[in-house]
Amino acid sequence: MSHIFSASRVLVVGDVMLDRYWHGDAGRISPEAPVPVVRVTHDEARPGGAANVALNLSSLGAAVTCAGLVGHDSDADLLEQTLINHNVNPLFTRVDHRTITKLRVLSQAHQMIRLDFETPFDVSNAESLAQSVSLDGMTAVVLSDYAKGSLEPRLLIQKAREAKIPVVVDPKGTHFERYRGATLLTPNRAEFEAVCGTWANDQELIEKGQKLINELDIETILVTRSEQGMTLIMRDGSVHQFAATAREVADVTGAGDTVIATVAAGLGSGMSMAESAELANRAAGIVVSKLGTATVSGRELERALAVDHGIFDRAEDAAAWAEQCRAQGEKVVMTNGCFDILHAGHVAYLKEAASLGDRLIVAVNSDASVARLKGPERPVNTIERRLQVLAGLGAVDAVIAFEDDTPIPLIDVVRPDVLVKGGDYKSIEEVVGYKHVLDYGGEVKVLGEVANLSTSHLIAKIRQTDSDSTN
Repeated sequence: MSHIFSASRVLVVGDVMLDRYWHGDAGRISPEAPVPVVRVTHDEARPGGAANVALNLSSLGAAVTCAGLVGHDSDADLLEQTLINHNVNPLFTRVDHRTITKLRVLSQAHQMIRLDFETPFDVSNAESLAQSVSLDGMTAVVLSDYAKGSLEPRLLIQKAREAKIPVVVDPKGTHFERYRGATLLTPNRAEFEAVCGTWANDQELIEKGQKLINELDIETILVTRSEQGMTLIMRDGSVHQFAATAREVADVTGAGDTVIATVAAGLGSGMSMAESAELANRAAGIVVSKLGTATVSGRELERALAVDHGIFDRAEDAAAWAEQCRAQGEKVVMTNGCFDILHAGHVAYLKEAASLGDRLIVAVNSDASVARLKGPERPVNTIERRLQVLAGLGAVDAVIAFEDDTPIPLIDVVRPDVLVKGGDYKSIEEVVGYKHVLDYGGEVKVLGEVANLSTSHLIAKIRQTDSDSTN
């Protein structure tokens, strides 16, 4: 995904803060009061609030500038340098207030207490910040509001609309009027209910969303609903529902930052609102599986989407998928081949292979591997096209490319329960990798070939037809 987001240039404006973490062991109760004693062993600091949104955008591969109010203190210095180290351009305005800092004390991954160090900023400071920022060269603007007083959204939204730049807002409080004219609001369920009231079903939610869109002259609302996923409501009446994707939730801290960052990165790259929201939903599912204020890399998002479409690019990911299938009591079948021009024989063969277990993974020779095996004129179709076509078949659950001349290294990592080959094989001893599978207790099976149906036959027939037409 990072290459898709690389065209995105995003300005983040809002409440920047520093998240500090003290980690230690809580092995006893204090004799002074009935509270645990935490023996701090190490500490860390991460950008938080609007700064974490900027960090998320940089991790996704976008070019990011982050503007906010900070104090004349060491926390501001640390926050600024940390952002620079993560390829974020900080444009901080220093004022006579303390930099917003949150200190969390954790023991064995459990948060014991949180201490907030903050003083609300003056309205004049927020107005000066809004007037000072430039939108030149930006493809999207994010307003990250944590109700700390750094943000004056009206002027920023006006600037963005005049420049025809999408402006995405993470709102706070009950006065959404201050976000009038924005492209997108991303309230969570509690924030939306505080403004629009509760709803009994999805239809009521949609109606309330449409009403708010009309009242505030905004384009879209994306309501994040925790385990119920997300609902995207658009001015044109269209609605998109996204189911939650997280398997395990470790910490929801910063999930909203990830959502708004991913949406902005998508919009800033020219994607549609629905496409951007779908990516944001997937990114949120990844980030909540991590402890603390975290980010999602473009690589992580790309890998998660590939898994969704059944396409793996690493043997380790395919092995983890196979192991998960087995943990659910499913039998994993593997076959391999070039699959250069998919024909009816392939489809019949793969359907039969799939019937030998619960999940079928197809290992596909890379372009270089095919050329070594079949000659320099092959393959006809690139590995990307071959993987996409195979992944779209109903009988196939997953696909993966391999660079070697044989699939043995991949077999050793994935360890399928059943290895299958078709064609003119007479016995399992002719199947490459058979001994490896038998040695760890797997099965090897040979299937038949559909007569007169092979890629070589098809290519030969096409060439003959071309030759006849030119004579």
